[in-house]
Amino acid sequence: MADSLIRSEMGNARERMPYIDNLRLMVIILVVTVHLAVTYSGFGSWYYIEGTNLDTLSTVWFKVYQSFQQGYFLSLLFLIAGFFAAESYDRKGFGRFTGDRFKRLVIPTLINMVAIMPFIEIVELGNKPTGFNLIDFLSGIGVMWFTAALFSFSLIYGLVRLMLRRPAPDSERMQLEPTFAMTVMLILAIAIFSFLIRISIGTDILNFQIPYFASYIVLFAFGIIAYKYNMFAKISYRTGKRWLISAIALDLFVWLAMVATAIKTGSMTPLEGGLIWQSWAFSLWESFAAVAMSIGLIAIFREKFNHQGKLVKTLSDNSFAVYMFHPMIITPVTLLFSTLTLYPIVKWLLLCVICVPLCFAATHFIFRRIPILKNVL
Repeated sequence: MADSLIRSEMGNARERMPYIDNLRLMVIILVVTVHLAVTYSGFGSWYYIEGTNLDTLSTVWFKVYQSFQQGYFLSLLFLIAGFFAAESYDRKGFGRFTGDRFKRLVIPTLINMVAIMPFIEIVELGNKPTGFNLIDFLSGIGVMWFTAALFSFSLIYGLVRLMLRRPAPDSERMQLEPTFAMTVMLILAIAIFSFLIRISIGTDILNFQIPYFASYIVLFAFGIIAYKYNMFAKISYRTGKRWLISAIALDLFVWLAMVATAIKTGSMTPLEGGLIWQSWAFSLWESFAAVAMSIGLIAIFREKFNHQGKLVKTLSDNSFAVYMFHPMIITPVTLLFSTLTLYPIVKWLLLCVICVPLCFAATHFIFRRIPILKNVL
């Protein structure tokens, strides 16, 4: 996900696959818009919630938008991360691979926990500092749960490769296009995994949304397989387009129906877990979104957006820094606009227009120029 991470992993391949950078850039922008949506919907956890009473239209819009994006966009990043983890290990070996991962993933996570999070809580939100508490400190991982999880996945993969002592594959890798049957099996595997997690574990531990890890783990592993068989290059544009259209049309329709039912009954609880059909339906919907959108977007971006101009490249180079620093940027901006009375959806759109460019400008002109951050952003 991080520009620095992709740069360190892809080497010269980065110039041949700009669509990966463009995909990552799109996802980071969506992350900012989703967190702004949480601010004005109250659906989810965030630093500042405005607490507006939502009408039916706003309720449906925010639930559909947030859930649909959550259903696939970070899963897509884990799929891509698995793909390039395999490539990186082949080039670097265990020592350099894990060392680079620690530098690019763990150090930014620690910076977030010891500096960014306290700044938001104490300076921006005006909360009084409390004594050190390990649970609170670990819960303060914030959005950097992604880097912590990715480092864990990468370390496990590196240890497995080290124990197996398998050599790097030949430069001419085997070619394999994901089949329909393979895709269906992948969807079902994630759905079953997610359903079981929701029954036995719950939803949130130390800011890690555990049920979503079903798709994160499976797609990271599948990304490794995709690298071995060069699957990203073999997904046809026609196949990708069909999966993308199916995901958008079918998933939005089904999710809208589930949300409408939940609103009518007054509870989203059946969708959150349990040995009930609603939880299985939600898990299946979620896995379909993760897989279908990932396949579709990879094929579409490879075919149509496999190039970068100067502006897009600059934005892409800042994407990881935006992911890391956007909470401390959008929080004070939304507080500044708290007295402005607008329809919730309109206010959300306005803040998206303001905050997204502001985040990229702040990281490009300020944060990535700070000496201590240059080597990790």
